[in-house]
Amino acid sequence: MNIRKIKENERNEAVTLVLNVFMEFEAPVYSLEGIENFKDYVHKSTIFDELQIYAAFHSQKIIGVIATRKQGSHISLFFVDPKYQRQGIGRKLFNQVKKDCTGDVLTVNASPYAVQIYKRLGFIATDTEQTTDGIRFTPMIYRK
Repeated sequence: MNIRKIKENERNEAVTLVLNVFMEFEAPVYSLEGIENFKDYVHKSTIFDELQIYAAFHSQKIIGVIATRKQGSHISLFFVDPKYQRQGIGRKLFNQVKKDCTGDVLTVNASPYAVQIYKRLGFIATDTEQTTDGIRFTPMIYRK
């Protein structure tokens, strides 16, 4: 497995993975408004200019994606193909982000499905679950 920043010609594959995993694990607990807003976000033409996006590759195929903004201090996207979950791929992606983050903390607005995953990575909730524009999330922080 290889982890690196994605190239421009890999954007569509990364978005497809993100949307497929979102629809399977997140969408069932989101409102229609939240689902549409998430889809709009990942299809936004400038998203790849705003984010640093890393992918885990297996045999040239993207099997996991993590993306940050705010100089690497906020995780915006974090998805692993279900066939490859629970194999340490998410942790390796997170470790890459930690290494590249120049600040002392990382933040995330964790989806309901991902709260426990982030807790296992060492994040703690800074507030209770919230909903904005149909997107459900729990603000969390990781201190390096």
